[in-house]
Amino acid sequence: MAAPRVRLQVGVIGTGRVGSVLGAALGRAGHHVVAASAVSQQSRRRAERMLPGVPIRPPDEVANAADFVLLAVPDAELGPLVAGLAATDIWRPGQILAHTSGAHGVSVLAPATTLGVIGLALHPAMTFAGRPEDLDRLTGAVFGVTADEQLRPVAEALVVEIGGEPVWVPESARPLYHAALSIGSNHLVTLINDALELLDHAGVERPAELLAPLVSASLDNVLRLGDAALTGPVSRGDVATVAAHVAVLRERAPAQLAAYVAMARRTAERARNSGRLSATSYAAVIDALEAAWRS
Repeated sequence: MAAPRVRLQVGVIGTGRVGSVLGAALGRAGHHVVAASAVSQQSRRRAERMLPGVPIRPPDEVANAADFVLLAVPDAELGPLVAGLAATDIWRPGQILAHTSGAHGVSVLAPATTLGVIGLALHPAMTFAGRPEDLDRLTGAVFGVTADEQLRPVAEALVVEIGGEPVWVPESARPLYHAALSIGSNHLVTLINDALELLDHAGVERPAELLAPLVSASLDNVLRLGDAALTGPVSRGDVATVAAHVAVLRERAPAQLAAYVAMARRTAERARNSGRLSATSYAAVIDALEAAWRS
């Protein structure tokens, strides 16, 4: 199927941080945002800021008014919303329906696609603040795209139109794809916050300034070098230092001990598997980590 070249009448269901920005991006690309739904006061304010003049309507009215319906709602609400709208006979053959969830492919849209609707999964692999500056960040942003193979040009063209870069994700790979992004993004935030908190507890001044160059360099190195970027006491087999970490965390930050042990164990596995840690050193590191649970 050829990619669409017409200007679409767009409806946005869910004007949170993602929906409001992508709606504005579609408008900037020349499409006409005809209606949007917003429940909370925050969402209404975002709609006023990002989609000025666009009428706020209930989801069924938004879907009824649009050629292209963008669903930007929480993962748990997506399936029930599509099915609920299908029960009201809203969906029309040829209508385009896309969602922004990373966890789902297009199977969640089945209540609509069985009625002839074109189903697409367009997940932006970036974070949003729901503010105008997010529009500029869309340029070159990667979108995980899933659709039936014959609809791939449609999905990819829509992403390109708003300045993004489409990356194809097969339907069966969607859960693993989303788990990977959660580890790389959400877990990274937790790790950095834990590190900042420990530095603060240690009485170090300006923890963020201290940590920022190290974290930035580590991220750059791993993206370029993979396991060759591994450094630190675990990858060196420095058992005494690892044992000291375990002891001080058990005493001063027990809430962070389990995370340290889990990540250190996984680091040791990667170092061993990549030839950077001998079997003997690996065993010694694991023994030092397991001491965290011995009295």
